[in-house]
Amino acid sequence: MSISMIGVDHGMAPIDIRALFAFSKKNAGEAMEKLKEQKGINGCILLSTCNRLEVWVSREEDAEISLYDCLCALKGIKDSSYEHYFVKRDDREAVEHLFYLASGLKSQILGEDQILTQVKDALSLAREHFTTDSVLEVLFRMAVTAGKKIKTEVPFAHGNPSVIHQAIQFLEERDYSIRDKVCLVIGNGEMGKVAAQTLKECGGDVTVTIRQYRSGVVNIPVGCKRINYGDRMEYLPECDLVVSATASPNYTLREELFEGVACKEQLILIDLAVPRDIEPSLGNRGGITLYDMDSFRMEGTPKELEEHLEAAGAIVRAQMDEFYLWLDGRDVIPRIQEIREEAVHDLNLRISKILKNTPMEASDRDRLEKAVDTAAGKVVNKLIFGLRDSLNQEAFLECVAGLERIYEE
Repeated sequence: MSISMIGVDHGMAPIDIRALFAFSKKNAGEAMEKLKEQKGINGCILLSTCNRLEVWVSREEDAEISLYDCLCALKGIKDSSYEHYFVKRDDREAVEHLFYLASGLKSQILGEDQILTQVKDALSLAREHFTTDSVLEVLFRMAVTAGKKIKTEVPFAHGNPSVIHQAIQFLEERDYSIRDKVCLVIGNGEMGKVAAQTLKECGGDVTVTIRQYRSGVVNIPVGCKRINYGDRMEYLPECDLVVSATASPNYTLREELFEGVACKEQLILIDLAVPRDIEPSLGNRGGITLYDMDSFRMEGTPKELEEHLEAAGAIVRAQMDEFYLWLDGRDVIPRIQEIREEAVHDLNLRISKILKNTPMEASDRDRLEKAVDTAAGKVVNKLIFGLRDSLNQEAFLECVAGLERIYEE
């Protein structure tokens, strides 16, 4: 069994390339089911966010599988020129990547916690579609555990929780204040709600679009107003800033919609969606400044975060060690059980004559033999697991192999 992944993220590819390989929740489920049908794949999980796309599989050791080809087939892409944007990882390298990823240590905003939720959601979706297996199940659960520990124990994890905070900081560094600005947030999903709440906390006058057929049942952040999505262009002339964060496959703001719309002299558009929500050509219109996800990259690690990275790394390494103990034990425990059975059988053969020549009732002899079996099994387990706890992994596995050879002769 081997663990493999292929991925692309904000550090390797521009937003338009990432958009080609993005999946909606519904499409992700269907894609995992198709991928699981591939020969040699035991389980798969697909992680698709605004900043990254990753395909994870547990596969047979000898299975020759190109995850890039599988991904292109799922997306209907026949162009191999995109492959250089992707990174491939196997086994220990892949496991380490996931633990650091779930802990927010590979995010565009260091320490943000949205990725932790996204990793959990990816696992939940795989469960719903019956595409995960025990290896990926435990791997993702333990990676989430590491992320939770860092979130509660390491100070930097309590910082900016999402890219909207980075966007606001980016604007403030350029002397643009959100206070008293009229803001429109298109989209009321998780990212839209975070954006609306954050803009409100910064003093903005925030309105959120709601799809008309949902307007009576959808909650919006406290203090924000609502309008129907279809009325967004009528409201636009009042706006200083517009954030769009939907899962729509189509543009929420297109250049043609701005024909005849009298916007303010300076209008800021922020596109937090992948694929894009806002038609890129709008950035060329006079008076409009357009930012997308790639506009808010962090340049280096802020000094105030550096001192906490080692503590976070220690948590990640400890959780990874636990995963490998489980993974190695998953293979070795059946071997230990076989050794125990052979050792108990060996003991029984050696004492069988003594028991036969010992005067006692047959029922007592049966009970004694069962008691000896149980005691012998416990002794063997204690010895072997004692070796496991006192030796390094390599030395322990050599001991197990040596014991196996004894009973092969």
